[in-house]
Amino acid sequence: MEKKTKITAENNRQEILITRTFDLPVNLLFKAYTIPELVEQWMGNSVLKLENKEHGSYQFETKDQQGNTLFRANGTIHKVIENQNITRTFEMENTPFPVQLEFLDFEAIDEESSKLTMKIIFKSVEDRDNMLKLPFAQGINMAHNKLQKVISQLK
Repeated sequence: MEKKTKITAENNRQEILITRTFDLPVNLLFKAYTIPELVEQWMGNSVLKLENKEHGSYQFETKDQQGNTLFRANGTIHKVIENQNITRTFEMENTPFPVQLEFLDFEAIDEESSKLTMKIIFKSVEDRDNMLKLPFAQGINMAHNKLQKVISQLK
């Protein structure tokens, strides 16, 4: 599988930079991150809450067939500018990872393509490095591939 999502993690830095170009207009890419039904389709999580406004919050979860929670994440949304950016926190519950700060920037390349740039800031270099030890890169690339496929059907 081609890795179209690029991850940059410079040594001794607390951040990760994620970039991906999509064959989608910027408004559809933005909707993929802000409409609960669309988030569920490409992310594979249930959206329990998604308030896309200043001081809003969100909560996602995944359960197994027996109803046990496998994954839960939440955060506070600090800023949303339609088709431009989202600033939010991200916390995976029941893990040793502390809260992260995320800056998502949406950029139109032309009428049919757009670019997503995510800057994630961790509490420490060690926390960032521990995240990179997980199959983080493969997971986000797979999710972005699914986003492209699901949202392309809306064109």
